[in-house]
Amino acid sequence: MVRTIARLGKQLTARSFGRLLKPLRKLLETAPPLIAGGDRPLQMTFQDQLNALIYFHLEEHESGRHLVQSLEENDFARDVVAPQGGIQKSSFFEILSTRGLEQLVHVYDGLMVEATQVLPKGHAHLGDLRAIDGSLIDAVLSMEWAEYRDGSKKAKVHLGFDINRGVPSRIFLSEGKADERPFVSPLLEPGQTGVMDRY
Repeated sequence: MVRTIARLGKQLTARSFGRLLKPLRKLLETAPPLIAGGDRPLQMTFQDQLNALIYFHLEEHESGRHLVQSLEENDFARDVVAPQGGIQKSSFFEILSTRGLEQLVHVYDGLMVEATQVLPKGHAHLGDLRAIDGSLIDAVLSMEWAEYRDGSKKAKVHLGFDINRGVPSRIFLSEGKADERPFVSPLLEPGQTGVMDRY
């Protein structure tokens, strides 16, 4: 019984992993390459990084160390998710320090365009509605740009949300103490109606 449940769990993970990766395939072909920040070449491509992040969330790993252990010991993770030849813990954390922000924005923008083409438009009689808000997110102390106050680093995410389709439309990151008002114009396009709080 335990083996059967474990086998079913692996099949579900494999199926979910494939379904989540499918809409990303074309976007990954045009994504800018990851560039090493130091002298050593990176041991993972951006696709390897994205594979690891998807798997991390599917399996609800507790930490990066737990994920690296799974990439070494789990058959599916080792054969499908991990880079060819495996990945060492130090190399894994080195690549994550770059975060692949430019590549993730490329993927996000592409997925947003795809989603708006296939999702039905609700509330069409109200026009093109965009909810706009900013939220603080905790940052690690090494993120020097995420200025908030002494001893605390926070970034602020400024989000435009497509109410008609129920998906995010645009996103900007700033330091935690940045004002929200300057981000309203970049989050709205002509003909859209912004829905926001009074601030």
